[in-house]
Amino acid sequence: MHASGSTRRHFLVAAAGAASFAACAAVGGAGPRRPAPNSRLKIAKIGCGGQGLGDLQAVAKNHDIIALCDVDENAARNARADHPNAAFYLDYRDLFDREKPDAVVISTPDHSHAVPALIAMQLGQHVYVQKPLAHTVEEVRLLRAAARRAGVITSMGNQGTCLDGFRTAAEVVRSGAIGNVGEVHVWTNRPGGWWPQGIARPKQIDAIPATLRWDLWLGPAPYRPYAGPHEDLGFKGYAPFAWRGFWDFGTGALGDMACHIANLPYFALELGAPDWVEANAEGRNDETAPKASTIRFGFPAKGSRGPVVLTWYDGGRLPPQALLPGVKLATGGFLLVGDQGGSLYSPTDYGETFELHPRSKFAGYQPPAPTLPRSPGIHEEWLQGILEGRQPMANFEYAAQLTEAMLLGNVALRTGKRIEWDAAAMRVKNCPEAEPLLRKEYRRGFELPRG
Repeated sequence: MHASGSTRRHFLVAAAGAASFAACAAVGGAGPRRPAPNSRLKIAKIGCGGQGLGDLQAVAKNHDIIALCDVDENAARNARADHPNAAFYLDYRDLFDREKPDAVVISTPDHSHAVPALIAMQLGQHVYVQKPLAHTVEEVRLLRAAARRAGVITSMGNQGTCLDGFRTAAEVVRSGAIGNVGEVHVWTNRPGGWWPQGIARPKQIDAIPATLRWDLWLGPAPYRPYAGPHEDLGFKGYAPFAWRGFWDFGTGALGDMACHIANLPYFALELGAPDWVEANAEGRNDETAPKASTIRFGFPAKGSRGPVVLTWYDGGRLPPQALLPGVKLATGGFLLVGDQGGSLYSPTDYGETFELHPRSKFAGYQPPAPTLPRSPGIHEEWLQGILEGRQPMANFEYAAQLTEAMLLGNVALRTGKRIEWDAAAMRVKNCPEAEPLLRKEYRRGFELPRG
């Protein structure tokens, strides 16, 4: 095991607050790593428990895992057992200082996505990051710019993008089968019993587990004492999962699930940046995302498509049943409403299964001939892209736009006001109190470069 050290050459380059991001990239030096076709990639894995273990297993099938990193030795136990020859680190800064992977997979909490991803791209390493791409709008912009500059192959982990049914549904929508879509509804049962929202910060201070490096888990977030599970208080402990509802660490139900459920409508309609966002919520406070919310995004007309209003519902809220008469809505899904009396409904998070309504109108309907390439899967599409020099569909150029749009919903939630968005200037035009929510402060040692 490699413990934290004081020599962190690449991280210090990345963290130099006075340097521009372009200068940091120049000092980082490396161009993109271009392995030979059919070669075995050298991969480093950051975040090895939960979803991280699944990501690891997916990329390890035909490639070499040379390094593992997790702030919790217990969470990394299975990964280390599966890859005993891989170097293990508690601190990703040490990993980057000592290892030279071709590619890096990052499956950490939301607040710790951006810094390791930026370091990896500076070093010319290809990057896969779990959804949502980043924690703030500013981070999203920096990741997108860094990927462009470095020329590396990137992917966000919203796996629905790579399912055949998802791509078929997009082709159906783009073919005009349901007419011009101006109304979209997207909903989830999160947070529900998954993690708490609408709660105050826990007041208790508990002993930090011996296997957990709490300071490293906090990373760029402001310091707070460790608190473990207290079921009598409705609190499940920050780690490994209940962090999602806390603004310092997660992005709530919207950040967790919209990159899945809103993905198909966003992709099929090529929505881009919203002009405005407004929200109402139950249980809103400054510490966590609310218990339930409804968020409306107004997207401008584009090409032959008119403007689109996308409405998001969470915490058990659902769209009006009248939109889909006679159909019992699933606890999570989406609905696109066309202007020709038709709609496309998916009762799943990814959109791989869908129905066209009314059923009588679409009896015997056959989807159009495929126009989108089919995928071997989210991880394999990224890995093949590295070997063949081709960006996957879920690359940062697309993922950044989707994530940014959804994160603006959280900005509207936290201000309690409708926000008017100037995407070109990355600025909220009408609500000064929203501006600080586009970015965040970083704890010393985990700073983000701002160019």
